[in-house]
Amino acid sequence: MHNQRLHSLIFLLYFIVFIISCKQHAKPGTLEHIKEVTAAIDDKALLNADHDPGNWLSYGRNYSEDRYSPLDQVNKENVNKLGLAWSLDLGFKRGFEATPIVVDGIMYVTGAWSKVYAIDARTGKLIWTYDPKVPGRFGQKTCCDVVNRGVALYKGKVYVGTIDGRLVALDAAEGKPVWEIWTVDTSKFYTITGAPRVVKGNVIIGNGGAEFGVRGYITAYDAETGKQQWRFYTVPGNPSAPFESKTMEMAAKTWTGEWWKYGGGGTCWDAMAYDPDLNLFYVGTGNGSPWSRHHRSPGGGDNLFLSSIVALNPDNGEYVWHYQTTPGENWDFTATQPLILADLEIEGKMRKVIMQAPKNGFFYVIDRTNGKFISGKPYTYINWAKGMSPEGRPIETEIANMTDMNAETFPTFDGGHNWHPMAFNKKNGLVYIPARISSFLYGYDSSWSYNAIKDFGSGTGWNEAREPNPSLKNKFDKNAPAKHPQGFLLAWDPVKQKEVWRVNQSFLWNGGVVTTAAGLVFQGTADGNLSAYDGDNGKLLWQVNVGTGVIAPPISYLVDGVQYISFQVGWGGSYVALTESITPNIYPAHIYTFKIDGKEKMPDLKSIPQPVPLKIDYPGSQVEITKGGYLFLQYCMPCHGEIDKKFGVLPELGHITKAKFDLINDIVRKGALENLGMPNLGNKLTDEDVENIKKYISAMAKEIK
Repeated sequence: MHNQRLHSLIFLLYFIVFIISCKQHAKPGTLEHIKEVTAAIDDKALLNADHDPGNWLSYGRNYSEDRYSPLDQVNKENVNKLGLAWSLDLGFKRGFEATPIVVDGIMYVTGAWSKVYAIDARTGKLIWTYDPKVPGRFGQKTCCDVVNRGVALYKGKVYVGTIDGRLVALDAAEGKPVWEIWTVDTSKFYTITGAPRVVKGNVIIGNGGAEFGVRGYITAYDAETGKQQWRFYTVPGNPSAPFESKTMEMAAKTWTGEWWKYGGGGTCWDAMAYDPDLNLFYVGTGNGSPWSRHHRSPGGGDNLFLSSIVALNPDNGEYVWHYQTTPGENWDFTATQPLILADLEIEGKMRKVIMQAPKNGFFYVIDRTNGKFISGKPYTYINWAKGMSPEGRPIETEIANMTDMNAETFPTFDGGHNWHPMAFNKKNGLVYIPARISSFLYGYDSSWSYNAIKDFGSGTGWNEAREPNPSLKNKFDKNAPAKHPQGFLLAWDPVKQKEVWRVNQSFLWNGGVVTTAAGLVFQGTADGNLSAYDGDNGKLLWQVNVGTGVIAPPISYLVDGVQYISFQVGWGGSYVALTESITPNIYPAHIYTFKIDGKEKMPDLKSIPQPVPLKIDYPGSQVEITKGGYLFLQYCMPCHGEIDKKFGVLPELGHITKAKFDLINDIVRKGALENLGMPNLGNKLTDEDVENIKKYISAMAKEIK
């Protein structure tokens, strides 16, 4: 009897061990497996991301956001053997900008309209999709397409910010909402396009909208409950109300006029990084609202904390230090471009630095312990400043302060570098930047008024329609590049502050990059090429064309001992709506994943029939057509592009059908397509306005050959 009980007890113990063993080794891709691996992503896992080379656990791979993969299975000798492992059609055309998160073969990525996809990264099989069902009317609140740059993962939850201003926590295994909170005042033109970050149990998220008269801030929420933990405003509010902190009281001394009526701007829509040793959280801030400082702060001033890198205490959101890249920001020269933390030997001494290539064209190396300037040099052609003071303040040229005439200014509001992530290779010490050369006519608009800020493009305070000042061009632009706009992939030495190599590209709006321990740099470009370069000299080592433009950055990860390279492909974003695609077609967004000796066939992306030009007799006087053209420029072109740019992401209106043309009034003034993202402009445009727009479209369409 005693032996029977003993055997039964032993059997029970073996059974318990077996069950535990099964749970520890759940079949990859199953619900149990996803729950196990995502629940393990805690503070320790995020802190030790560099010691977990196979996974890509956060937006920039680690808290330093260096986008350096320690993997070297794919190297310079065998990279030309990369073949397709799998691809996934994400279903529709729009801008796709996200960095995927991967943990033990489970991939999480976002798409347009803030949708989230969970994918088996071994096979490309879709596990679940979450649609936050953002109302289409919120599309008109976006400056730069209905894009999203990714998610955060923490303790079994996936966190996503939505275009309409929510922060949503999803169950990582099933994709079901656990909690959601509104992070913005929805009566204002706030949006969220950036990826959240998780630091010390808090989910941190900012927002966009500085073109439309909002006040910037960044907020931390408890990852478990969604309860707000702290909020840091980036610009001061109305001085007649109590300031939120001594920091805001200090910042207000750098402003003049009644800036709070215009929002002020300074939105935190992308750049973040974290140093756990210093316990400092870094955030890059955005442009002024409106752009022109002459309207926003007419008495001058640096306007803190616009276009700045700000260091905060992540425990309570309190200000620690700041460095302002563009004092008195005037051109939409944001400092929201990616931040990278690194330890560099400078003049024989190891320095803890933060690096950034913001829009204004300077590459900055800043001491991240105290915010002190170390060095800064132009990484692209600029003419608004002629250098840096020893303290790190840009020395402005005459171009920077034009009020009577326009000035052709390098770079533009799209920047010498935008949100497209750069990467830092720890082995050779180079930073790889998706850079560009371009110019724009800036000129003070004396007729500007705050009411106009509700319409895209008029939140600037500039009048780009005036003639440029020829004497300034002759004085400052003798060395301007003959070819612009142009994009290029730049290898930059941050210690010597100089270019090492560049690869010129056929268009300026190209994807972000990743670099690896094998000395490779991967990038997708606007012409539909996915490429690998030798990180030491820029030599092209591998390339495949996928037929449509790329703006998102690739990642590299390891599953079951195999290294993969994944690209999200989907044409769109802020610049794209106003320009013609350089690929013959725009296909629905895909994820393409490659490995050495991958054998899958590339998808058969057939040629898309191009629409025929609208040929309809809808006569109007020259005055009516001119009025219609002005309204088209203001209300239609920011999303639909110019007439006869046939390959835009959204329908180009010179090639619409007669049936759609006849419905323009219902679409524009009655919201017939509001559920698809076409805003109802009935409160902005009259019947006569719409008639004039139609006359302009008809007249322009007749000119299409």
